[in-house]
Amino acid sequence: IMGGNHTQIKFILLGITDSPSAQTPLFVFFLLIYIVTLVGNIGIIILVRVSPSLHTLMYFFLTHLAFIDMCYSTVISPRMLADLLSKDKTISFSECMMQFLIFAFFGSAECHLLAMMAYDRHVAICHPFLYVTVISSHICWQLVASSYLFAFLSAIIYTWCLFGGSFCGPNRIDHFFCDVVPVLKLVCSDTHSREMVVFAFVTINEVGAIVVILLSYISILHTVLRMCSTQSRARAFHTCASHLMAVSLFFGTAFFMYLQPPSSHRSLDKVGSIIYTVLTPMLNPFIYSLRNKEVKGALVKCGRRSWQHRRVLSFTT
Repeated sequence: IMGGNHTQIKFILLGITDSPSAQTPLFVFFLLIYIVTLVGNIGIIILVRVSPSLHTLMYFFLTHLAFIDMCYSTVISPRMLADLLSKDKTISFSECMMQFLIFAFFGSAECHLLAMMAYDRHVAICHPFLYVTVISSHICWQLVASSYLFAFLSAIIYTWCLFGGSFCGPNRIDHFFCDVVPVLKLVCSDTHSREMVVFAFVTINEVGAIVVILLSYISILHTVLRMCSTQSRARAFHTCASHLMAVSLFFGTAFFMYLQPPSSHRSLDKVGSIIYTVLTPMLNPFIYSLRNKEVKGALVKCGRRSWQHRRVLSFTT
């Protein structure tokens, strides 16, 4: 590959596996996951919009999480599915760069949003009488907009660090999408300073979000343990359980993937990448709906309204 003219560069994504016999079963498996991801997250967004009981600030954040998960998965899954059935796995420099840019944007935005949701739970449980004042609709929109803005700036910096160097060696990316470590291995110019910048911004995004989440839940735990009623404690813990599961799933794999030296990355990286780019966006709607009485109640009401509407139509026809 010539290092000077990036427009002529083409990469080859090696994908999840090089075994022909495994590609078709994997295609069916990941296609089902992607369909469930789209249906689940679109379903959450529609349910919150049509259910007056879910018109609260917590579910405002949840709709944005569902939107991010849906986009996050769409950046990765269609290309991965196409490559599982295609012999031509080449991807142009510009396509690779855009895939990483959008992936980094939604990944960073999810970090910030999960931190905001933790702070929302902190205010709701620790300062319930101030909740409407502290977490107003106007402030929520400002928080979400600022998280998208900071995520975009971070994604631009990540992308510049990753694709701003010279590519003059092999063009085979040992991954199923254009991620940091596999692409950095192909850069022939000095990448140390770029790696440090990426590491610093990942630390700001992920560690910063984790600090907010930890402080929020330490305060929540302190408040809950002082509650006299066992029922109040159980309700408070139940309120936080879904968010804690989503945080553990997303940040656990993200820390494993990005907060380790590049030299220590092994074949398990693909498994870790599948967890947070493919499985986590699918699981989040189930985590928030199956463990949430308000969401299940809204689903039941929507089901009843739909059934009654069909009965009315059948009688009129």
